[in-house]
Amino acid sequence: MSIDRILVASPIHQKPEILQLFLQSLGRVIDETPQELSFYFIDDNTDPQSTKLLKAFAEKWPNVRIDPSNKQDNYTKTEDTHFWSDHLVWKVAAFKNEMIDAALIQNVDGLFLVDSDLLLHPDTLRHLAEQEKDILSEVFWTQWQAGAMAQPQVWLKDEYTQWDQQRGESVPDAESMKRFGNFLETLKQPGVYEVGGLGACTFLSKHALERGVHFGEIYNLSFWGEDRHFCVRAAALGFPLYVDTHYPAFHIYRDSDIAEAKQFLGRTSPEEPRLEVMAHPRVTLSMIVRNEEQRFLKQVLHSHLPYITDAVIIDDGSTDQTAQLCQEILKDIPLTLIRNDTSQFADEISLRKQQWKETLLTKPDWILNLDADEMFEKAAATKIKHLIDQEAYDLYSFQLYDFWNETHYREDAHWNAHHLYRPFLLRYQPEFLYTWHETAQHCGRFPNNLWSLPNSLSTLRVKHLGWSREEDRLSKYERYKALDKDAHYGDSAQYESILDENPTLIAFEE
Repeated sequence: MSIDRILVASPIHQKPEILQLFLQSLGRVIDETPQELSFYFIDDNTDPQSTKLLKAFAEKWPNVRIDPSNKQDNYTKTEDTHFWSDHLVWKVAAFKNEMIDAALIQNVDGLFLVDSDLLLHPDTLRHLAEQEKDILSEVFWTQWQAGAMAQPQVWLKDEYTQWDQQRGESVPDAESMKRFGNFLETLKQPGVYEVGGLGACTFLSKHALERGVHFGEIYNLSFWGEDRHFCVRAAALGFPLYVDTHYPAFHIYRDSDIAEAKQFLGRTSPEEPRLEVMAHPRVTLSMIVRNEEQRFLKQVLHSHLPYITDAVIIDDGSTDQTAQLCQEILKDIPLTLIRNDTSQFADEISLRKQQWKETLLTKPDWILNLDADEMFEKAAATKIKHLIDQEAYDLYSFQLYDFWNETHYREDAHWNAHHLYRPFLLRYQPEFLYTWHETAQHCGRFPNNLWSLPNSLSTLRVKHLGWSREEDRLSKYERYKALDKDAHYGDSAQYESILDENPTLIAFEE
């Protein structure tokens, strides 16, 4: 049977930390699957960040449908087990039946149902489609109780019998354990094997869907779980059930599995061709500018030249020679210069997303995201290269000092940003799903979920010159009062403190 179009579907009620990894693994499957893929997620999340991740996936990949469930329930998971009520089981069964209906309406050649706590090998779906089976699961192994042996999600008979036993046959305990061991050993060998029950990671052919397989309850069957009722119905319709063991999935059954899950993604990443000579990573300066000609732009750009290799500049409606100044100073490196006819700063989130999108189009290694009035101290010329020539960290954060004149920074109750660390240098990870703080002002220059990446703090300091001239302070004060007069996005007391006549200043020592 020809498999050209596949719908990948999953009901989602998941923690963001696990969902991020699940969606990342789906992105790898897309890259390695020759068939045309579409996606259908039912969003049953209670955590808004999980919903954001689904939307980020939909923005990154085509043919993604997300339906809200409008049926959120509490679902309890511990390090010991997951607690499934009868209500939750049949709610999920209804979700899966909606997905079967969607596959039939779209007239796809196959439906792949996968749980959101599974990580897939990149070749999984391509391989399953090649097996020409109507119902076929990829195996995964789980310790259903902490400390217990790992068992597969497939079985041979009844609810979860994992040894062969003929009808009416009496099998002593020692023999059943021997047969149980044989079954597990068989599934550890790469192959395709007929089983009696399966679930959670299953490919269904168009033929099986059209014949009426589904997850509805069989009223005279007492077996627990929608997968048991699906499997009994499928067998009654004449469909044998199979498991593939070539590309086992990884099951994040408990939070303590997350570290090993990340290792699984590393182990199963598609190998890239090795370069004979390993080049140093590229550093792309990403910046928004507006009417900077007479301010600090010239000084700032010259300071970055020793360590940046590329630049992406968004000129947000400048009416002076800012753009020409960028072109002049950055003439010796690849420069992407985007000019907005009118300023978009009143809607900062849209402007930052534009900056992010244009930067990603250049396929960066590292992104240095600084404003036109921010520069590192002199040590950056040597330290930046040490930060990027390593594999342990993908994100660096720095202290930022608000200068109130050319040599001193301000420190008081409202001006103590240098006590915190802020992310300015990011190694871009194409498979990571980035989400934003959706607010018109003070949305952040980077996506808001970077902290789940391996990150570190740098001793290198950032000098913020934007407050160092009195005329600039007055201009910023008036702008903030106009754009945020009710201090909805910021702190009204800090706004007013901008005009303090005798602030506390401290000399900055390089």
